[in-house]
Amino acid sequence: MTFQEKLEKNIWGLIVMVAIVVSIGGIVEIVPLYYLDTTIEKLTKDEDSIRPYTALEQEGRDVYVREGCYLCHSQMIRPFRDEKERYGHYSLAAESKYDHPFQWGSKRTGPDLARVGGKYSNEWQIQHLRAPRSLVPESVMPNYAFFEDHLIDTTLTEKKLRALAMVGVPYTDADFAGAAEAVRGKTEMDAIVAYLQVLGTMVNFEEGKDYRE
Repeated sequence: MTFQEKLEKNIWGLIVMVAIVVSIGGIVEIVPLYYLDTTIEKLTKDEDSIRPYTALEQEGRDVYVREGCYLCHSQMIRPFRDEKERYGHYSLAAESKYDHPFQWGSKRTGPDLARVGGKYSNEWQIQHLRAPRSLVPESVMPNYAFFEDHLIDTTLTEKKLRALAMVGVPYTDADFAGAAEAVRGKTEMDAIVAYLQVLGTMVNFEEGKDYRE
């Protein structure tokens, strides 16, 4: 009886071998990311305006995650011609360096949102969230009018920023001190619109430049 045949008849042995193989594969894929210089693109000072989210934007991002928006919208434009012509410049790893967790997604029931910032006005975004089919008749997106009825909980904002600072997001003492005031009186609608409007706006892209070099 061969080794493979023994494994196929021994469930625990098979589980152990699968775990070993998956672990080796994961190590081979993940470890190089910690020492390769090209893992995150090196942007010049003029190109790089990537910053942590403001308190209001972060609260909006939390609403986005809470509502599962990533299940229907990706935030990752692949470096293919059809993607770039429809959505804009392909996504850079540097753009997600302060995202915990990232929102790349893998499904597009709705359009990719990586470059949606500034594409529409605040008023358009609010109306679209209230009643998507009033602007996009073929949309299957639920109505989110209730965002306007819910105020941001100011007691949690500073705690969220401090938690993010613990994993490397460079928030300052001034950010912590002003966090609650920055979202006071703001609704979830204000917050998620602020988040959507910043997506894809932090890098000054140069026409024809390959940021993977």
